[in-house]
Amino acid sequence: MPYFVYTAAETDYLASRDPVLGAAIARIGHIDREVFPDLFEALINSIAGQQISGKALATVWARLCDAVGAVTPENLLAAGEERLRACGLSGRKAGYMLSAAQAAASGALDVHSLVDKSDEEVIRALTALPGVGRWTAEMLLTFSLQRPDVLAYDDFGIRKGMCRLYGLDSLSKAQFAVYRARYAPHATVAALYLWEIAAGK
Repeated sequence: MPYFVYTAAETDYLASRDPVLGAAIARIGHIDREVFPDLFEALINSIAGQQISGKALATVWARLCDAVGAVTPENLLAAGEERLRACGLSGRKAGYMLSAAQAAASGALDVHSLVDKSDEEVIRALTALPGVGRWTAEMLLTFSLQRPDVLAYDDFGIRKGMCRLYGLDSLSKAQFAVYRARYAPHATVAALYLWEIAAGK
């Protein structure tokens, strides 16, 4: 599995803009975060990861891969809802996955065309699918398309990481926007470190 690609150019920039984050980056070091080059697989992984921990997702994802083999639209549709639910997915999530698989199989969703779209165009295309909200689309932008400037406000781990990093009890949307602007145009790399900080690193 390949990793999210970034260099000292991004981390040096973030450190120059935010010395507190810079100190955390120096302490944590380089992060190897796996990415999903296959856009459809990344979409299904993002749906599976909605509102559960990374550890829980790893368990469910391993079961899903064992059950269906390669995560393709055809294999998911052939598996059906019952087999997906047996992997530990809720009926709702299984339904969302099958809707995405149907859209991809029919051509209603051309996942490969997303590569050429802007971040907001990708979000619009994906959130047209049942059960796919902005957070899910932002995870695909991060962990498949490797877009450089994504920071999901709706991600609990990112908000928790910010609170820990800056010693905050809570984080308003306005405060988030201030940090978000500070990290641009390398907010995705900042996100990788915020997740590590949230996990206690």
